[in-house]
Amino acid sequence: MNVQTAGSAPVISGRQPRAIQNALRILTEVARAGEGVTARDIAVTLAIPPATVYRLLTLLIDDGFVLRRPDRPGFALGHKVAALANTAVRPTLFTAARDLLTELRKETPFGVHLYSYTATAVRQVDPDPECQYRSEENYLNQHLHASAVGKLILAEHDVLDSTFQPRGPQQLTARTIHVRSELRRHLNLVRDQGYATQVGELRNNSACLSVPIRSTTGTLVAGLALSGHIDHFHLIFRHLDALQQQAAQLAPLLS
Repeated sequence: MNVQTAGSAPVISGRQPRAIQNALRILTEVARAGEGVTARDIAVTLAIPPATVYRLLTLLIDDGFVLRRPDRPGFALGHKVAALANTAVRPTLFTAARDLLTELRKETPFGVHLYSYTATAVRQVDPDPECQYRSEENYLNQHLHASAVGKLILAEHDVLDSTFQPRGPQQLTARTIHVRSELRRHLNLVRDQGYATQVGELRNNSACLSVPIRSTTGTLVAGLALSGHIDHFHLIFRHLDALQQQAAQLAPLLS
């Protein structure tokens, strides 16, 4: 029996393990067989009734895990699977990149952090171990709108509405930009100026400056950030040019 709450979509209950197992088997088979595999192929290979295969494929399509291409027969993996794969894979930080970060940390009293990006999330690659003004990865991803590195990805992909549906951005401090229209204007500014800041928006006493690191094709792949106490933000901001230069040097080592 499906469990359903008011205003929500049906949820598969714990009493339906077979349906969940079959859905995962079908998803795995689409990945193994490759683009163009048909429902009949899947049913034969997995020995699952065709009606069940069609029903579960429909659910997987609706949720974005599988897609049906209009220009060819069969099925392929959807964008949700790509997002999961990107989340699971951590970039390798080569010695040359680590050396650049070490040198930058010697030149500034502020925390130096390197992050990578998936399509929708921030990943910590090399957070400064000696900086007290750093945030856990989970906390950053819950509050992308309030962090400098989070603003870069929100500005890049214009996913403000989908990220904060149905609830809006959370107000963490008195400085947090949480009104959707104001945040959109702020993200447009981030996009235009090519860097992002947070000044007491994530936590009352912290500040951060972050610049994008792009691949040779212009894709946002990482973010380089300086963090410190909010009272020192004017000093942090003086490092903008140096931070951008370091980002340019890191780009070929990360993409």
